[in-house]
Amino acid sequence: MQPDVWLSELEEVLVRVGHRFSRVDLRRRMRAYVRGLLGQVGRKNGWQLAEYAGHSTPAGLQHLLGRACWDPDELRDDLQEYVAERLGDRAGVLIVDDTGFIKKGTTSAGVQRQYSGTAGRTENCQIGVFAAYATSKGRALVDRELYLPKSWTQDADRCTAAKIPHEREFATKGDLAKVIVARALASPLPIAWVTADSAYGQEWRFRRML
Repeated sequence: MQPDVWLSELEEVLVRVGHRFSRVDLRRRMRAYVRGLLGQVGRKNGWQLAEYAGHSTPAGLQHLLGRACWDPDELRDDLQEYVAERLGDRAGVLIVDDTGFIKKGTTSAGVQRQYSGTAGRTENCQIGVFAAYATSKGRALVDRELYLPKSWTQDADRCTAAKIPHEREFATKGDLAKVIVARALASPLPIAWVTADSAYGQEWRFRRML
């Protein structure tokens, strides 16, 4: 896709989700954050994203992510509707897999030493289960769930400090995949097939659901 067409499509997505943010300043920060994530930024931390956006400090972006009121699930629903319009096809495929994000420290939600397929070894990391949608027209990520190990779900104080909802219970990656697939099947995305890593194929509950 040509860069000018890509920028036009990005602008349409940003306009589509803008109403999910109640104030103009939040909408501007959301735009700056997304453009930073997609831009030529070395380490996508608060300071470097803020610098890329022309902000003097990361306070505005930190407020957007940590304290401002907006619902990421509503944005996911908007995204799935958009992807269905642009890429939807009756032969569409939902692709489920997990990936790891290497982290330092112990306070990031869900972080612990665990196997990361991204690194190919056990690392201190977070794990997310993701779904992509693919057709002959293109592909896009359409959903996600954070994997919380039992070391987290059994530690209420630690979850509270990380702002993890109290009702969140332990769920295997296969359980999270089932939630994502059920949600996708209830969305506007036309799906004929679901495929996943072999680890998910070993989950008989997941296979039975499909």
